[in-house]
Amino acid sequence: MSASEGTSKSRFDELKPGDRIAVRQTVTEGQQCRTVTTTGIVVRTQRARHDINGKSDVDDEVSHDTILLELPDGELVTVAMDELTVLNRA
Repeated sequence: MSASEGTSKSRFDELKPGDRIAVRQTVTEGQQCRTVTTTGIVVRTQRARHDINGKSDVDDEVSHDTILLELPDGELVTVAMDELTVLNRA
Protein backbone atom coordinates (compact mmCIF):
# COMPACT_ATOMS: atom_id res chain seq x y z
CA MET A 1 0.00 0.00 0.00
CA SER A 2 1.42 3.39 -0.95
CA ALA A 3 1.57 6.26 1.52
CA SER A 4 -1.11 8.25 -0.34
CA GLU A 5 -3.35 5.17 -0.56
CA GLY A 6 -3.10 4.64 3.19
CA THR A 7 -3.79 8.31 3.87
CA SER A 8 -6.81 8.37 1.54
CA LYS A 9 -8.18 5.19 3.12
CA SER A 10 -7.90 6.64 6.62
CA ARG A 11 -9.46 9.92 5.45
CA PHE A 12 -12.32 7.92 3.90
CA ASP A 13 -12.95 6.30 7.29
CA GLU A 14 -13.16 9.76 8.91
CA LEU A 15 -15.66 11.26 6.42
CA LYS A 16 -19.13 12.22 7.55
CA PRO A 17 -22.08 13.88 5.80
CA GLY A 18 -21.54 17.62 5.37
CA ASP A 19 -17.75 17.42 4.98
CA ARG A 20 -16.38 19.42 2.04
CA ILE A 21 -13.74 17.41 0.15
CA ALA A 22 -11.70 17.37 -3.06
CA VAL A 23 -11.11 14.04 -4.79
CA ARG A 24 -8.30 13.76 -7.36
CA GLN A 25 -8.30 10.79 -9.74
CA THR A 26 -6.40 9.76 -12.84
CA VAL A 27 -8.82 9.02 -15.68
CA THR A 28 -7.85 7.09 -18.81
CA GLU A 29 -9.79 7.72 -22.01
CA GLY A 30 -8.47 5.66 -24.90
CA GLN A 31 -4.73 6.25 -24.90
CA GLN A 32 -4.87 9.54 -23.00
CA CYS A 33 -4.60 9.97 -19.23
CA ARG A 34 -5.68 13.07 -17.39
CA THR A 35 -6.14 14.12 -13.80
CA VAL A 36 -9.62 15.12 -12.68
CA THR A 37 -10.47 16.87 -9.41
CA THR A 38 -14.02 16.77 -8.08
CA THR A 39 -14.93 19.03 -5.18
CA GLY A 40 -18.19 18.77 -3.27
CA ILE A 41 -20.00 18.03 -0.03
CA VAL A 42 -20.27 14.46 1.26
CA VAL A 43 -23.84 13.17 1.24
CA ARG A 44 -22.88 9.63 2.31
CA THR A 45 -20.11 7.05 2.11
CA GLN A 46 -20.42 3.33 1.51
CA ARG A 47 -18.06 0.38 1.86
CA ALA A 48 -19.45 -2.56 -0.07
CA ARG A 49 -18.08 -6.07 0.44
CA HIS A 50 -18.12 -8.75 -2.24
CA ASP A 51 -16.70 -12.21 -2.55
CA ILE A 52 -14.39 -12.78 -5.48
CA ASN A 53 -15.67 -16.05 -6.90
CA GLY A 54 -19.15 -16.64 -5.50
CA LYS A 55 -17.95 -18.34 -2.32
CA SER A 56 -18.63 -16.83 1.04
CA ASP A 57 -15.18 -17.50 2.52
CA VAL A 58 -13.88 -14.56 4.52
CA ASP A 59 -10.51 -14.80 2.73
CA ASP A 60 -12.16 -14.28 -0.66
CA GLU A 61 -13.88 -11.00 0.22
CA VAL A 62 -12.93 -7.71 -1.40
CA SER A 63 -14.38 -4.29 -0.72
CA HIS A 64 -14.76 -1.04 -2.57
CA ASP A 65 -15.46 2.39 -1.18
CA THR A 66 -17.76 4.96 -2.77
CA ILE A 67 -18.60 8.54 -1.87
CA LEU A 68 -21.80 10.32 -2.90
CA LEU A 69 -20.96 14.01 -3.36
CA GLU A 70 -23.17 17.03 -3.94
CA LEU A 71 -21.47 19.45 -6.32
CA PRO A 72 -21.86 23.24 -5.97
CA ASP A 73 -24.59 23.25 -8.66
CA GLY A 74 -26.61 20.60 -6.76
CA GLU A 75 -25.65 17.68 -9.01
CA LEU A 76 -25.05 14.36 -7.21
CA VAL A 77 -21.94 12.41 -8.21
CA THR A 78 -20.71 9.01 -7.04
CA VAL A 79 -16.94 8.70 -6.74
CA ALA A 80 -15.39 5.22 -6.59
CA MET A 81 -12.18 5.08 -4.58
CA ASP A 82 -9.19 3.16 -5.95
CA GLU A 83 -5.47 2.96 -5.22
CA LEU A 84 -4.79 6.08 -7.33
CA THR A 85 -7.46 8.26 -5.69
CA VAL A 86 -6.22 11.16 -3.55
CA LEU A 87 -8.71 12.49 -1.01
CA ASN A 88 -8.29 15.89 0.68
CA ARG A 89 -10.46 18.19 2.73
CA ALA A 90 -11.40 21.29 0.72
